Amino acid sequence: MIGLMYQVKRPSRSVFVPLRGLNYHVRCWGEPRPGQAPLVLVHGWMDVAASFQFAVDALGEAFMQGRLVLAPDWRGYGLTAGGPVDNFWFPDYIADLDFLADHFSPEQPFDLVGHSMGGNVAMLYAGIRPERVRRLVNLEGFGGPETTPDQAPGRYAKWLKQLKQHRDGELSLRGYDSVDGVAQRLAKTNPRLARDQAGRDKADWLARHWSSQDAQGQWQILGEAAHKIVNAQLLRVDELLEVYKRISMPVLAVEASDDEMWKWWKGSFTREQYHARLQHVADHRIAVVDDAGHMLHHDQPEQLARLLEDFLGG
Repeated sequence: MIGLMYQVKRPSRSVFVPLRGLNYHVRCWGEPRPGQAPLVLVHGWMDVAASFQFAVDALGEAFMQGRLVLAPDWRGYGLTAGGPVDNFWFPDYIADLDFLADHFSPEQPFDLVGHSMGGNVAMLYAGIRPERVRRLVNLEGFGGPETTPDQAPGRYAKWLKQLKQHRDGELSLRGYDSVDGVAQRLAKTNPRLARDQAGRDKADWLARHWSSQDAQGQWQILGEAAHKIVNAQLLRVDELLEVYKRISMPVLAVEASDDEMWKWWKGSFTREQYHARLQHVADHRIAVVDDAGHMLHHDQPEQLARLLEDFLGG
């Protein structure tokens, strides 16, 4: 699996921000210019901020001129510790993003890009704090199947069960004997990272940011096992749509050409249902990235970069 490893064009620098009792790690590219909206990139479940490196490298010089690009590691991911908790609550991501916005862009609206879980957070934040976001790009942050109130008792029971499984070590993440093992794991999840040398080089680079070596020589995933615990509260679509109605900025909803996410839901949630929800967003458009799966920022960073440049502007 190990090749030449991906060659970074725009190295990031790390900043740690004291925030809500945590020391939040943020990757930064570029330098700010007065009047230029910062660009904030937020990653998905079991991912890290470095995941956006390929897309940042693909952005043109004119777009990056005078622009600060920021990508935080969500709490409990990457280099941001999760704190003394045994599970993670979705509202905390919304609050963390708001506090980060206050730190990096206290007076100016910023551009926001979110992938998967990060896309869901971004959509919620944009409806809750519309005055803070200039433009929003949602990368496959689809939400999830509609729920009914009668599912609540079972969901809470499952949450309690998984809390105890986590306490007993039953939800732990496996370690790997080598960084190559981590790269192979990434390629198994996303086969496009294994189909040519360029993909294998990306997998090797990602593996070194998605994991770290412990004192015993094992490579451990930089994501806390407590993220595997189900959300205790159900997704309330009626509440979600009320938030969507308050999204006032232009929104670009980006989808991958492959339908792997819709297969994952096995008919309980469809693309058509997602598109119906988007109709509640006043100013939205949909774009498709060709020859890409759910990790479209890995598969086709050049296509994604052109979409971002066109939508977000110079």
